Amino acid sequence: MKQEKKALTLKTLTKSNVWGIQENDVFRMWEAAEKDADLKDNARHYMDVVKSAFDAEELKVDRPEIIKKYEDRGFKVGTIRLDEGQKVKMAIKKHPIMRVTDLTYENIRYISAAKLIEVLDRNFGGGWDSLSQSVKDIIESGFEVSTTVLPKDRLHKKGGMFEKKTEDGFEALEIEKGTWVEAIFVKEKPEIDKLSARFDDELSGRKSSHDDDDDDDDLAEDDDLSGQDSKYKDDDDDDDSFDEDILTEESYRTTFEEDNDELGMEAENIEEDDDSF
Repeated sequence: MKQEKKALTLKTLTKSNVWGIQENDVFRMWEAAEKDADLKDNARHYMDVVKSAFDAEELKVDRPEIIKKYEDRGFKVGTIRLDEGQKVKMAIKKHPIMRVTDLTYENIRYISAAKLIEVLDRNFGGGWDSLSQSVKDIIESGFEVSTTVLPKDRLHKKGGMFEKKTEDGFEALEIEKGTWVEAIFVKEKPEIDKLSARFDDELSGRKSSHDDDDDDDDLAEDDDLSGQDSKYKDDDDDDDSFDEDILTEESYRTTFEEDNDELGMEAENIEEDDDSF
């Protein structure tokens, strides 16, 4: 496992670097923090961080046979101080990374290339392309990855890609595909690259938050503009306003000025003219 160079404490523990410690470290760090005044108020927060990488169960019954059952399951049992200064028995066990679905951006930097090969070998037989893009992105955030597919008799050819990669420090996984073999090579990225990737992740998070603020400002500005447009529109409507009484009168105004008798005679003349055809 890769360890953080700087000594960690409960205060500096995060959901990422917590993957770099083991069960005994949790109890040691907790004991060291008991002298801090803020442990009482932040104990639950610290435990939530621990639980992001560990299974942690409080032992309600403190008996040797119960403790033995937890230890047989790989748990470490110890005493920690939680709320109100009360000490409780806790059983803690690191989350196992067995499948590709267990890989996260938080833990990928705390496993070795050999461990990654073990996980890949256990989880799929379809090759690198059978992995989802999200899993590939997680793996490539902590490792250099390259693949090749060659006939069995050419894969281990002297001076070939397999030999060069393994000599360069890559771990290799071979997956047989009939008479061909896919080789997946993985190597831990240099520390500088991992730190840069971590910085990019944090920067991306801050940028996203900043973008949200910008969006809110844009929305507010749009609302102001909308209000101005509405005002101008109302002014335009005032210019085009009409008198409803005048409109009603004009709408029903007849286009004929003659009296009813003359209109009747004209109608008869029109009918006679129609009969003549």
